[in-house]
Amino acid sequence: MRAGEPAASAIARSVDLAQHVEQLGYTRYWVAEHHSISGLACSATPVLIGHIAAATRTIRVGSGGVMLPNHAPLVVAEQFGTLEALYPGRIDLGLGRAPGADFQTMRTLRRDLSQSGDDFPALLEELRTYLGPEKPGQVVKAIPGQNSNVPVTLLGSSGFSAQLAATLGLPFAFAAHFAPEYLYAASRFYREHFRPSEVLRKPYLIVAVQVIAAETDPAARRLFTTPQQRFLRLIRGQPVELLPPVDSMEPLWQDAERAAVENRLRAAIVGSDATVKAGLENLVSDTRADEVIAVTDTYEHAHRLQSYQRVARIAATLTVPPGVPVGAQSL
Repeated sequence: MRAGEPAASAIARSVDLAQHVEQLGYTRYWVAEHHSISGLACSATPVLIGHIAAATRTIRVGSGGVMLPNHAPLVVAEQFGTLEALYPGRIDLGLGRAPGADFQTMRTLRRDLSQSGDDFPALLEELRTYLGPEKPGQVVKAIPGQNSNVPVTLLGSSGFSAQLAATLGLPFAFAAHFAPEYLYAASRFYREHFRPSEVLRKPYLIVAVQVIAAETDPAARRLFTTPQQRFLRLIRGQPVELLPPVDSMEPLWQDAERAAVENRLRAAIVGSDATVKAGLENLVSDTRADEVIAVTDTYEHAHRLQSYQRVARIAATLTVPPGVPVGAQSL
């Protein structure tokens, strides 16, 4: 959201973007779950997914992700089972264990003061029971939801979800767009420890990364000051609405703040078509990613649309070492 903007306007831009990238050949559009954060209108994730799916025709729409410890697994299964019934074959369920909010909001959401996210594996098992085939003697069922087999992807920014995804044989998506520190370690661990399952015979790694493509490197770097300002305000505990780009960040941050923001965004791929192509090729080569989720925060909606159009053209020309697949390009 922009400062002072109603949520409906930001949501309308999201719908327009989904329609735009669907025409460009993108295969997924994912929305996150955040609570009580001024500037983010994505607290009711399943509602947004349904709204965007209704306005598109072919692109998969999903959660990046639902923070499972915030919800009863049965409710999540019913919500996504309903979405799958409405838009068959187009719904994804990405799951995370973080609160998606500050400590006080997390406690309000989860009610039980003993909840910490450590019960995520048990909650996941319960949820998958409601989405899978009915078991003998199963009393509680998700209707709709039971036997819908909505695809589940585990999300994470550390080794915890990488380990769980590898153990269960599930796809794994790493959040390098805001927490790149453990990207390579988690990616390597996931691939090396992956156990085939009925869901997946071999590892499937998705990497989310900030991407801004523009006509020139300086033009893209200027647009990049918008997400830099967002992260600066985030670490200061301020609202994180989109702010216009600036010519220089130097007057805006202290040295320690600069280091913190640059660390959060160090995986970002920002520049001209040639620069972005090289960045994506390096990312796919180094992580062996099967799919890249491009997160593009620009102040002007037109710049966002143009960036995704450039990335679509770039993706069609990517070259990676033998044995490293280039999967579907995603949002």
